Formats: sequence, structure tokens, C-alpha cells
Amino acid sequence: MGIHHYIFPKKKWIRITLFMLAVLLVIYIFCLPQKICDFPTSTVIYDTDSTLLGAKLAEDGQWRFPVQGRVPYKFKTAILTFEDKRFENHWGVDLLALGRAIVQNVRAGKIQSGASTITMQTIRISRKNPKRTLWEKFREIVLSTRLEWRFTKDEILALYAANAPFGGNIVGIDAAAWRYFGTNPSQLTWAESCMLAVLPNNPSMVHVEKNRGRLLEKRNRLLDKLYKKEYLDSLTCLLSKQEPLPDKIYSLPRITPHLLEEYHQTSETKGQRLYTHIHVYKQQGLNDLLERHYQQLKNNSIHNAAAIIIDHTTNQVIAYAGNIPNIQKEHSPDVDLIHAKRSSGSILKPFLYAAMLHDAMICSNTIFPDIPSYFGSYTPQNFDKTYAGAVPAGRMVSRSLNVPAVYMLRKYGINRFSDLLKRIGITTLHRPAKDYGLSLILGGAETTLWDLCTSYAGMCKNLGQFNALSGSYADNSFEPPRIIKKEPSKANVVAQTPLRASAIWHTFEKMKKLNRPEIEMNWEQFPSSQQVAWKTGTSFGFRDAWAIGCTPKYVVGVWVGNADGEGRPGLVGALAAAPILFDIFNFLPQSDQWFDLPYDEMEEVSICTRSGHLAGLHCKDTKDIWECHSSTNTEPCPYHHRVALSQNGQYRVNSACESTYDMQFESFFILPPSMQWHYQKLDPSFRSCPPYRSDCSASNTIDADAIQFVYPKDGIEIYIPKNLDATRSMVVFEVKHRNEDSAIFWHLNNQYMGTTYGSHTLECQPISGEHILKVIDQSGYNRSVRFTVK
Repeated sequence: MGIHHYIFPKKKWIRITLFMLAVLLVIYIFCLPQKICDFPTSTVIYDTDSTLLGAKLAEDGQWRFPVQGRVPYKFKTAILTFEDKRFENHWGVDLLALGRAIVQNVRAGKIQSGASTITMQTIRISRKNPKRTLWEKFREIVLSTRLEWRFTKDEILALYAANAPFGGNIVGIDAAAWRYFGTNPSQLTWAESCMLAVLPNNPSMVHVEKNRGRLLEKRNRLLDKLYKKEYLDSLTCLLSKQEPLPDKIYSLPRITPHLLEEYHQTSETKGQRLYTHIHVYKQQGLNDLLERHYQQLKNNSIHNAAAIIIDHTTNQVIAYAGNIPNIQKEHSPDVDLIHAKRSSGSILKPFLYAAMLHDAMICSNTIFPDIPSYFGSYTPQNFDKTYAGAVPAGRMVSRSLNVPAVYMLRKYGINRFSDLLKRIGITTLHRPAKDYGLSLILGGAETTLWDLCTSYAGMCKNLGQFNALSGSYADNSFEPPRIIKKEPSKANVVAQTPLRASAIWHTFEKMKKLNRPEIEMNWEQFPSSQQVAWKTGTSFGFRDAWAIGCTPKYVVGVWVGNADGEGRPGLVGALAAAPILFDIFNFLPQSDQWFDLPYDEMEEVSICTRSGHLAGLHCKDTKDIWECHSSTNTEPCPYHHRVALSQNGQYRVNSACESTYDMQFESFFILPPSMQWHYQKLDPSFRSCPPYRSDCSASNTIDADAIQFVYPKDGIEIYIPKNLDATRSMVVFEVKHRNEDSAIFWHLNNQYMGTTYGSHTLECQPISGEHILKVIDQSGYNRSVRFTVK
């Protein structure tokens, strides 16, 4: 009984002691927060070789870069020599230094030394520098030993170096190196490293703007210590002491400010170190080039421009200028115009041409109307307000003709084209396709320079990386280019693609023929000149000027205009944006290489030289050219016809007025009257089909295509506006006749209105309601249309 009485309490206290030790162990294990020094950090971006491009202030107003993995050797040596020479050997607390500090403080009767190690200072910084007390010192000691268990020595030193105060709002070795010396921490000299090593000791009292003599003395004393410890030789120490202290605070680089701002505003990248694919020298060259062109542009009150360079072989952005550097505040220098939505102008035309080739709707030079045209209330015009009657589809691209482009879009389909644009990277088409209408191809929709360059880079990738053996493509050809370094996207190989290599090759061949700016004239005469497939665009009202160019290595995009949308005379792609485009290509590495012709997707076929269609039975002039496989399914030439002529060849005849034995037959290129009227004026070799002989016209034969209405079209509604004096405006009717010398007799609702010769236009002022307009030529051929006046 007595034995148990004494043993039980002893076991109880053992259990209580073990329990308390276990509790203390758990507290010790979990005493550190999950994140050490959890402070907001600056967003920092670097180029492909780790050159600083720019940084933004952290949310708390400090220049504090995110933690680096390692601390530069010189600064590490200096800071450990100055602050914690036994750092590599203690477990967070330097017992020798702590004992010495206790003795000093007891003798002095006050606190003179805290004996804080680098680890303890890191803990103190992480806890936002609480008031110094014995209890706080005890907590620092405990937390410091725990920190040593969680992190390596290098990681602890990196934490300290990234969060130590260096005076003012400068925190961390990275920010200090850039702000005090304008350089990367790894490039600091011994003198610079020593100055920064002594700053955190008391940055509010000793820094480059206060007590400079004291700062210089502390720096030189540390240099002497490094010399005594044989980190420096005598000459290096002497020369380092001769280096002056910095006399100003440097601004951080602002080489890509718009790119920096974009990532600073994105939650996933804010406050991070970001390593980009940007090439700093190309970026600086691009900035200088835009600045140089601005000196001319501003004379016409044009104050903004943006440009981007993409290496499409790696799908990487290597230069990004969202606006002209250093322009006045009133011209919106902070707006990133690479991502600004602007009217596309004619810059989408190559996509339509390539799409029609891809979908077997045309051959590379199939002709389309180039005439004054009315599509309901929409009346597109060519930029120079001239017309050729009929032009090859490829010339629509090389000369940027508006009217043929609208005819091509009408044939291809607005919905279909809108869907294609979305598939190749245009992300701004949020409205139904019918809302854009046929104006979609001439600037009726908004786009961005980023989207356009994505789409053109996708074309380059499809053409340059087409796998001829498998006939397949990478399904990520039209994905946006990458700016931040990361794992490359894993592309699947697909047989289907929005645009085949063969269609793109023909498109680029036509884009190469676009007339270059004056300084680039006659470039083809120089063998060293590089080939560029390029296209310009100009929005309605001269508000936006575009230019985009492609080579086997690069895609370059340029936008010029005013951020507020103000239009200016002369603000057109060819004059404002194209010179910048070719200046950019001229400072990029030159090459005389070009894309290989994708023979595996092409076939040599016979083409009618006049119509551009597959050669028909009656085509006289043909040539063999390489066309897309799909083009072999297009229709043969519909414009060449076998015509029966009189024996002297002067008249057209038929079996009703001439014996078959007395006829001769010849092939003629016959266009609709409105097309022929313009076409024959520009082509001296054009031979129109002779008129019917008088006795043949008396028969019931009707030349159904002799007369063609230009305006109005059958079934349209006409809105007649009022003039300023409240009178109603006149409507101008227009028809074309195959025979220029023919007379046209005009009738409205069976009422004769007049006769015209040569140019067949007639002014009229019809009342509201439905009307029938009928025209008759001198041979009796007639046409009529119905229209409604609102």
C-alpha cells in the first residue's frame, strides 16, 4: 500500500511532463506561419537573357522584388562578414555573440547589442519589426531555430536579402541594386556590395542622402575586413575604396511599359518575376524606331502607334511596343494599342482570298466584277474611285480593291467568313454576322493588332511547317503567340485546318506584289532584298492605319492613329504604317529565303488567261500553272462562247437569218455589259462581240445580256433623303450596254422619261410607292426592274 502510494504520483508527473513536452513540440513544429515574409511584391519582367525590362511598385508602395533562389556571391560575402560571420555554422542563434551581448548590456546597464543573426533578423522582418523586448527576443530565438529546420541556409539568406530595408521605400537587394546603381545585383562591384551590406543595419539614419560620411566609413571598414579575411587582394581593396558613393536614385528601366502593366493587372502574374521571350536589343530598336517616326507623324497631328514582332517559327513575341514611348500625357501614352479594338479596314482581305481557295470556290486568278455597285443601301467604292470592269481575285489582294472584295464575300457568305475569322484567332466578333453585313471585309468590324498578328502568324506556321509526308497540320497553328517563358503547348496533329498551305502560298504570292513605300521601290532589282508578304488597311474616316508583313521567320504588325479615334488626312496604311513596317524588317536579320511551294497540295492545271477559271472548251489563250488541288473542282470558264458570225465576220448571225454553211465560228470573251464597259477601256486587246445583223435582230432572238442595270437592282427599297432646303434629292439610275454607241430609251411606269447615249445615267425623282423602270435599246432589246421608294 505504501509502495503504490509513492509510485503512482511519480508516474503521474512523468505522464504530465511527457504530455507537456509533446504539446511544446507540437507548438514548436507549427509555430512558423506557412509563408515567411508574406509581403506584397513588385511585378518584374525580364527579357529572354534575364535583362530587366521593367518593374512595378508593390501594393504597399515599396520596391520589393520577389525572392530569388540565390544571393550574388559578393553581396553574400559582404553581408555575412558584416552581420553574421558564423551564419553557416549556427542553428539560428549565435551563442557566442549572444553571450557577449548579454555581458555588454549588463555592464552598460542598457541594451547596446542584440546579437541578432541573419536568421533572427529574417524572423523580425517577417513579423513587421515589433517593439524590442526580452519576450520578443525569446520568440525570435525560438522561431529562428525552427526556421533553420524548414529552410536551407541559402534559402534563409535569400529571404533576408529580398526583404531587408535599404532606405526609403527600397526593400531587398534587387531593388537596391537597381535604384542605387542602375544594375543587376549579380553585376555589383565589391564596393557597391559592401555599401548595400551596411545599409540594412540602420537605413533610416545612414544612407546615400543622409550621413554620407558615416556610410562611406562603414563601407570602407567592411572592405578592410574582407581584405583581412583574404576575400580581396590589396589592390582590389584600394581601388574599391576609391569608388564614390552614388549621388542619385536611379529610375528602373521602362523598356516594355505596356507589357509590364498588362501582367501587373493580371491576378495570376501580379507580383511575380516573369521571364519573357522579348529580345531587349530588338525591343529597344523598335522603341527608337517608333520614336523616330513620331517626329514626322506628329506634324499631321498623329500621336500614337503600336508595333509587335513575332518569331512564328517558335511562336514567341520578341518585341512588343504598345504605344510610342515618351509622348505627352494628353495623347494617352499609357494605352496599350496592341490590344485596342479598332476598325480593321482592308486588312482582312487576304483571309477571304485564302478561304475561297481553301474551299474550292475560285482559282488563284478567277475574275470578279470591279464596277460601280449597289448592294441594297451599301455602295462600296475603290479607294481611288476607279474601276477596271473585271479583275483577278488575286489583284483584289495585291491592289486592295474594295468592290471585288465585296463580290467575293457575297459569294463566300458572311456567316461562313465570320466563323472562319473566329477559328483563325479573331476574338472581337461578338455580334451576329448579319449585323456586320458585307462591310465586314472593308472595316465593318473591329479587331486588334494582337489578333491580326496571331492570325497571320498562324498562316505562316501552316505554310512553313506543313507536313508533306502525312498531309497534316498542328492543331495549334492559330493559337496566340507566347510572351512568358513556359512549357510549350502540346499540339495534336490534325488533317483538317482552317486554311491549307496551298491556299496560303497563293495568298502570300499576291501579297508580295503590293507596291512598297517609296523608299523600298524597285526592291526586286536587288538580289539581296528580302521578300515580304504584306498588307495594309485603312479604316473609314482615316482613323486607323494598319500594316502587317510576313517572312519565313517573322510576322511584324503595325498600327498608327490616335488613341481617341480622331481621323486625319493622310492617315492611310500605305503612307503611315507601311514605312514603319519596312524599317522594322530592315533592322531584323535579313534573309533571301522564301516559303517552299507545297507541291503535295497543288496540281498543275490549264487556266484561261483572261478569266482565271479552269480553261473551258472555247478558251483561246491558256497557260499551265500550279493551283490548289481543290481548285480543280471549280467551274470552267463561263465567259468564252462560240459565236456564229457572217461570212465577212462583221456581224453576229443565227440560224433564223443565215444558213449554217455560210456561217463562220469564233470564240469571244463576253462579259456582262456593266463589266465590259469598264474593262474594254483599259484593255486595248479586248475585242467585243459584233452586233447582230439587222435582219437577224428582226427575228425573235433576244440578246438577254446586252443591257444590264447597275442601279437600281431588282426588288430593292430606295430611301430618298431631303436636302437642306427641305426639297427631295434626285435618284440617279444607271445601266450599261454592251455596245457603247447604242441609244437607251427610259420608261418609268410606262411613261417615257428620256434617251441617253454612251454613258447611260438618268436623274429622276420618283414618288413614294412601287415602280417599274424599263429600258429599251435601238434594236428593241429591253430590261426592266421593280423597286420601291420609301
